[in-house]
Formats: sequence, structure tokens, C-alpha cells
Amino acid sequence: MLTRRGVEAWVATAPAGEVVAYGVVWCVADEGELANLAVRDDYRGRGLGGRLLDRLMAAAAGRGVRDLFLEVRPSNTAARALYAGRGFAEVGLRPDYYERPREDALVLRATLAPTDEGNVCS
Repeated sequence: MLTRRGVEAWVATAPAGEVVAYGVVWCVADEGELANLAVRDDYRGRGLGGRLLDRLMAAAAGRGVRDLFLEVRPSNTAARALYAGRGFAEVGLRPDYYERPREDALVLRATLAPTDEGNVCS
């Protein structure tokens, strides 16, 4: 885990030490943004993305985040299923957000139950 004011990053490594997955969340006040969640192709389907997402969501909630947002490609059905399973729902669309290939972004939001452990922004 790496932390910085308003930012938290988690990485997963293989036994040899190479990074095989990572996730980054940041917040302002009581809102958070899942800035990135990525799993190396040969490690997909093992639950790594879900475990990282669970840790990031718990960390955000523990720091006072009430609404966690993210953007995802409509064509990324695996990620969309992962997010839906964790309570994310579509709340908007960003036209032409992605490049290579050009694609819109779905904006998703999950409402978290913050704890009293502080605020990630402090």
C-alpha cells in the first residue's frame, strides 16, 4: 500500500516480486474516485481485481468517503460485472472519453458507509 494525502494505492505482486495488479483511489471531501484498477492479463480471473477493489473501497469508507465514482468502457463487460457486484450503478456518460479505440465512458457510483476512522484527505 502506498499513501499520500488524498491518495491511496495498492499493488499485488507475484511470488517473484513483479507487480501483477494495482489500484488507486483519491478523494476530495466526502467523494472518492477510483482512478485506476488494473490486473495483468495472465493474472485475470483469479479474483485479484475484486480483492483490490474491496480493499480500496474499505480504505475510502474508512476515511470518510460517502460516494465513490469511476469511469469504465461500455465494452469492458468483465469490469462492469465486477463493479456491479460491488454496488456500483450507472449515473452518467462521458462521450468520447477513451482513445484507441475511441469510446464513451460510463460513470458509475457506489454509496459507501463511512466509518469514524478519519478522512483520507487529511
